[in-house]
Amino acid sequence: MNLWEPALLRSLAASFQVIVFDHRGMGISEMGSKPFSIPQFADDTAGLMDALGLPKAHVLGWSMGALIAEEVALRHPGKVDKLVLYAAHCNADLFPPDPEIIKKMTDPSGTPEEQGMRFISVLFPADWLQSHGDRMKEIFYRPMGNTPPEVIGKQSMAIGSWPGCCDRLGDIKNSTLLIAGVDDLLVPVQNSRYLAEKIPNARLALSDNSGHGLMFQFPDQFVKTVMDFLKT
Repeated sequence: MNLWEPALLRSLAASFQVIVFDHRGMGISEMGSKPFSIPQFADDTAGLMDALGLPKAHVLGWSMGALIAEEVALRHPGKVDKLVLYAAHCNADLFPPDPEIIKKMTDPSGTPEEQGMRFISVLFPADWLQSHGDRMKEIFYRPMGNTPPEVIGKQSMAIGSWPGCCDRLGDIKNSTLLIAGVDDLLVPVQNSRYLAEKIPNARLALSDNSGHGLMFQFPDQFVKTVMDFLKT
């Protein structure tokens, strides 16, 4: 939960009730006994909504969360109002990242600081990163909560074992917004373009000079894009 851009949450909360949560095993959520999978995470989300007494909500997911949001819309369509998919794909093999990017993300060598910098280098365009050192400290030097390596590994396996939903995109009937950074190295922008073509009621919003972490780069622009969509 702590990774989400605070300015983004504050802006959304000015008009909506905003609920963010840690997936199973992360932060203050227990791991539970069920195997990790994208469909299970979607059912967890629906279960949380039931526990909170929320029959329906707008759903916004980022990266792995966007895959979960797709499954929520497909498995629990009555619970989703509008759908916002940020840095999403329907199958990782359709438009995959460069193998060098995967190598950086999975390289366990070096100090925690070196590992963190490799992760950050994947989230942002290199030229933007070089000129925004203070912004990086603001984002990533705050406590992130409990992120056990075992759980990160289980999440990675859940993503890798997910068969995708490319053949089911036509079943997503929700009004859908696709947001992506044109320079996203981890989930190439072709994925969002494909989703926008295949989801019946979808619109596409692309951000120039933006990577996987575009909500940190341009939070005001991100908020405006989401708010304009949700209020129409």
